[in-house]
Amino acid sequence: MSLTDTCLFEALNENAGHYLRHSRLIEAGETPYQSYEVWETPQFGKLFRLDGYFMTSEGDEFFYHENLIHIPAICQHAPSRALVIGGGDGGSADELFKHREMQEVVLVELDEKVVEIARKHLGCVHNGALDDPRLTLRIEDGLHYVRVAAPAEGKRFDLIVLDLTDPIGPAEALYTEDFFARCKALMTAQGALTLHIGAPVYQGERVRMLLDRLSAVFATVRPHFHYIPLYGSLWGMACASDHIDPLALSANEVDTRIRARGISALQYFNGDTHRSCFAQPNYLRELLTR
Repeated sequence: MSLTDTCLFEALNENAGHYLRHSRLIEAGETPYQSYEVWETPQFGKLFRLDGYFMTSEGDEFFYHENLIHIPAICQHAPSRALVIGGGDGGSADELFKHREMQEVVLVELDEKVVEIARKHLGCVHNGALDDPRLTLRIEDGLHYVRVAAPAEGKRFDLIVLDLTDPIGPAEALYTEDFFARCKALMTAQGALTLHIGAPVYQGERVRMLLDRLSAVFATVRPHFHYIPLYGSLWGMACASDHIDPLALSANEVDTRIRARGISALQYFNGDTHRSCFAQPNYLRELLTR
């Protein structure tokens, strides 16, 4: 039996990609927005794909969600309200609720089927966060919510999380300079935006483009990089803010804040990883300053 019969493939660009062996297809279908699949895999357990792209898995979701959330949140004073655009698997919400001061998380997911799949198959990713009473779930277009609904409701957020698919198709409009500026308008005095920016080795121009757009809106933009097993590459994320700077915290201060805030069940994030993800080898420095 060939690899194509037993494996899932994903292209990283037109020249490279990676694969994972699957055990069985659990569920698949089409929504008005995208195709979806849930697979059982020997490496990562249950794995979720959209339009053929790996989104999340039981075995490695913490590599992504912990860094996306805690790197900015640990820099803030008692963050109490957050907005998640996308993130229908509930993993980002789960990490936000580890901050005991968190009073409300508004999760805006375009595709209701993603939330349904998460509730049915991905309990190890959201750990009940999708049914937490502090969660406000809205099934609607994130672009409309940020432009119209949130301003009309007078909403303000300490942290805005763009937990999205790649900047193509329905998500493309949520990576523009205009959208970043509209997010900024919804932030509190300590507000920050956190998002993923792509794989620098395989998507270097995308990484550079998104950092340029963020820098046109925010005073401080800090890219950080992590190896994400499911994505098969070093992966970039960024924290953007006018008021906080993740580099201002030492490793000891991060660990002190984790203990003081009672944040537990962390499989990745600590003071040392917080500092180390901002260290850049020379090829990355060249890309980011080009």
